Amino acid sequence: MTIGADLVRQMAAGDREAFAVFYDRYAPVVFPLILRIVRERADASDVLQEVFWEAWRDAPGYDSTRGSPEAWMVTRARTRAIDRIRSTRRRSETFVAPLDESMAAAPRESAPDAAERAADRGTIMTALDRLPDAQREVIELAYYAGLTQTEIAQRIKQPLGTVKTRIRLGLERLREVVKASS
Repeated sequence: MTIGADLVRQMAAGDREAFAVFYDRYAPVVFPLILRIVRERADASDVLQEVFWEAWRDAPGYDSTRGSPEAWMVTRARTRAIDRIRSTRRRSETFVAPLDESMAAAPRESAPDAAERAADRGTIMTALDRLPDAQREVIELAYYAGLTQTEIAQRIKQPLGTVKTRIRLGLERLREVVKASS
């Protein structure tokens, strides 16, 4: 059992000290990802708190056969961050005019952070770099910008079927590259 999985097991038993260690270990990994998606530090902090509250609450249901604690937290963080931007987008569409697309575009470069230094993150980034531009673009729009396939099709002015195919092929290729490197 890994250190992270052991911490989750202790959290499931109600160990608050294990939770503190778990937080210290994984917050530097997930916070930069959340920030990259939501783009607002205050929102990212709120999402981080939600993610760790869920981890504490759901620790008894953690299944180590489905992935590492890091993958468990990254998945939760990504999902909550996307939920936040979709919620914000729905509220803004209800009350104000849509944002200018050029201003809302995801930043292409960001400062190095703990998540990017993680070995798994490096593997994914390397794998993304090996994808054809069209596949990489739709995967980044889906996973980093939180867009649905329909929204991606509208943004890049391509048929929905084309977007779906690019995402499927890109994810298959990513899986192959990650599997080959592990």
